[in-house]
Amino acid sequence: MEGSVNVEAYNLPDSEIMNSPALFDFCIWRPDSTYIVLGRANNPETALYTEKVIQDGLRVLKRPSGGETVILTPSMAVFSIKFPQTSRERPRSVFDKINSHLISSFESAGIQNLNTKGISDLSIGNLKIMGSSMYLKNNTLFYHAVLNVSEDINLISKYLKHPSKEPDYRKGRSHSEFVTSLRKEGYSISVSDAEGLIMNALTSLKKSENYSI
Repeated sequence: MEGSVNVEAYNLPDSEIMNSPALFDFCIWRPDSTYIVLGRANNPETALYTEKVIQDGLRVLKRPSGGETVILTPSMAVFSIKFPQTSRERPRSVFDKINSHLISSFESAGIQNLNTKGISDLSIGNLKIMGSSMYLKNNTLFYHAVLNVSEDINLISKYLKHPSKEPDYRKGRSHSEFVTSLRKEGYSISVSDAEGLIMNALTSLKKSENYSI
């Protein structure tokens, strides 16, 4: 327990790849409900509107990676990657590498004006559509990301307070001013479609890095 909110250890479907014997592995999945996931340094009292979270009976988990608190819903695509880290590549270059494959894949579906913003965000113009984080354990990197396909931004504002840390391009903007979705930007893409594009990007990443599963 942390305060009046029960915080569980992260055990959602993509956590299984952490114990995979493969050097490189990934998991793409669609949440079956609404979850709140705290970053490693977050706590419910400063990150959440706890009364609303308790009232609505949402599960709250804490992941081992950094970054700020996120909401996962069935209108989002979630994915994780596990890969070896032996060269001590800088985190920013890892995020850039992954995002470049994602951008290429999504551009092939006609999605335009995609950028890497902040340290690791994926944006359309100056609006965030995907956040990510990662952590290192025993020379293995674990990367987590969530892409907003069609979730209403008001849901984020309902449960999450303004983050304690923010990327430079946010400039103090509220959730509703800062976050968007593919649907809100005019792209009629389903979560299943997004998962297929993510699969293409991660398969391309695997090939470019000569990883084996």
